[in-house]
Amino acid sequence: MTRIDFYHLQKAPLEQVLPKLCEKAYATGKRIKILLGNAERVEFINSLLWTYNEESFLPHGSKRDGFAEEQPIFISADETNENNAVMLILADGAQMDVEKLNAYERVLNIFDGNDETALNNARAYWKEIKTLGGELHYWQQNASGSFEQKV
Repeated sequence: MTRIDFYHLQKAPLEQVLPKLCEKAYATGKRIKILLGNAERVEFINSLLWTYNEESFLPHGSKRDGFAEEQPIFISADETNENNAVMLILADGAQMDVEKLNAYERVLNIFDGNDETALNNARAYWKEIKTLGGELHYWQQNASGSFEQKV
């Protein structure tokens, strides 16, 4: 079963956390798919990953950039695995049918704990995955914004 990590945002917003998680994921040398909950945010996140830090470089793109199959990190609101990724990042409320998660080695589900709807959706998704025997891990931001794994 795929390893699925839930990242509970409380102190820092997605715009600060996503680039850092992408850097760590990219360092593994594996292809990454970022699935967003709405198409309007795709180009915002695409731009963010180019500009969040002048010292960093994360090669990535979206449908607008083309060459999806060549992108190490591909961002979209479509479930299709255009770049043959083995890691999946779910953000902005994106969820994928639980059975489809097994197509990936690892899934990171990032949700905003300050948004009651997002929190409830994450809880329901966790329960659904757990009933199917998924390997689940839960990370919560502490007061400094770092993530601590909770048991």
